[in-house]
Amino acid sequence: MAITKSAKKALRQSLKRRKLNIAKKDSLKDLLREVNDLISQKKIDEAKRILPKVYKALDKTAKTGTIKRGRADRKKSRISKSINRAISQK
Repeated sequence: MAITKSAKKALRQSLKRRKLNIAKKDSLKDLLREVNDLISQKKIDEAKRILPKVYKALDKTAKTGTIKRGRADRKKSRISKSINRAISQK
């Protein structure tokens, strides 16, 4: 357990940040799952409508350091690639 006053404050801060990071990751996972479900159900128009929200969420979480920039870019690329693949299969 933390002993000094500054260590106690750092502990409080890290716990608060951890809670926020987990919430951001969970909401991001929900969005990604929703898009992937729409793609698998062949609801491409709805998936395209949600795509800007997904991009925004990925960019925000990468900007704040919750996930890394490369991971966000990779997720965006793979989602758009799967949407384009579904469009071409129509």
